[in-house]
Amino acid sequence: MNALRRLLFTKIDNSPLLIFRIFFGILVSLECYGAILTGWVRDTLINPNFTFNFIGFEWLQPLPGYGMYIYFFVMGTLGVGIALGYKYRFSIISFTLLWTGVYLMQKSSYNNHYYLLILISAIMCLFPANAGYSSDAKKNPSIRTEHMFGYVKWVIVLQLFIVYTYASVAKLYGDWLDFGIIKILMSNKAEYYIIGDILQQPWIHKIIGVCGILFDLLIVPALLWKPTRKFAFFASIFFHLFNSIVFQIGIFPYLSLAFIVFFFEPETIRNIFFKKKTLYTKNKIAIPSFKNTALLLGSIYFIIQLVLPIRHYFIKDNVLWTEEGHRMSWRMMLRSRTGTIKFNVVNEETKASSFVNLDDYLSKKQKKRIAAYPDFIWQFAQHLKKKYAEKGETVSVYAVNSKVSINGKPYRAFIDPKVNLANETWKHFEHHEWILPSN
Repeated sequence: MNALRRLLFTKIDNSPLLIFRIFFGILVSLECYGAILTGWVRDTLINPNFTFNFIGFEWLQPLPGYGMYIYFFVMGTLGVGIALGYKYRFSIISFTLLWTGVYLMQKSSYNNHYYLLILISAIMCLFPANAGYSSDAKKNPSIRTEHMFGYVKWVIVLQLFIVYTYASVAKLYGDWLDFGIIKILMSNKAEYYIIGDILQQPWIHKIIGVCGILFDLLIVPALLWKPTRKFAFFASIFFHLFNSIVFQIGIFPYLSLAFIVFFFEPETIRNIFFKKKTLYTKNKIAIPSFKNTALLLGSIYFIIQLVLPIRHYFIKDNVLWTEEGHRMSWRMMLRSRTGTIKFNVVNEETKASSFVNLDDYLSKKQKKRIAAYPDFIWQFAQHLKKKYAEKGETVSVYAVNSKVSINGKPYRAFIDPKVNLANETWKHFEHHEWILPSN
């Protein structure tokens, strides 16, 4: 217990937290402004007639007209405020709420990194990241400090350890171990300048497969251990730049690199970024008045973080097939899903039936998703039920000719065509029997 108290409540130099705040603010502002400039906001939140929310958050709808451009511009500006430490608490809390809102608002462009950004933003709400080199500290010198509690570092480290470890373990399955999924992931990179042909080579697939598992499993311990820290640092640069170039996943490789500041000695970070800053070297244990509250909330948070990613083990059938329990579980780049589907709408009074033209309802991106993901299929059935009800019709909705191919394997029947999906309820932590068995 004394060792834990020493680890969490020793006051250490806060240079890593201050520079991470600056990096974090810059990166999230680039992400938000970039989403506008690249057309992501337009294609994902403005053009579609119907948005696939996270189930249970249907009340979170995109703002009408060009409102989502304003939404993302505000988030980007809040990112600038975070970087400058200007009204930091307001900026980081507001950004966290807005980012969480847009995450829950749509899942056609789902990415585990979007979820990680929610978690890190929420954590940063609780940290005194504006205690130096900030507009707030300049205006109010009373908040300026040279130190932070040790738990600031270890909360970040533990969160990253969970993410990377679960990501590594998830790769220990057939299609990754035989490098088949890697071949599929690389197949659409063939046109890349210089590296396109190289990425199609089987020996490259083997290197990526093995290194992907080992990197995720070992990177956090290697960064923590001083003898391997520099090697791990350069391995991280290569790994994340490779991901940035090949997969083009926005700010997240660079955010992953920004986390590394918590693994180096504060003196090193201070000497690189804040040479005029006084180095805090007392390293005294100081038990804060909120110790019990902090330990309780921290314990609850990390129990959730440990349990949530493994919930699919307690749900019937294989998550690779059903997708039940996949999101928020750090199962990254593990599968490629394609599907075919038709929706048959039957009027319950006249028994007249008709097939739905998906082009009348969905964008191109949404059509790719709806054929292969069961929650999309269920949500669209509910949407059709609502639309027909507005016209005074009570209908049944059936998914017919539903077939899915996973990782390039032959198409197989996916949804039971005899089940009226309009009358089914969604269960977040249970299996849905209208998803046909994987075997």
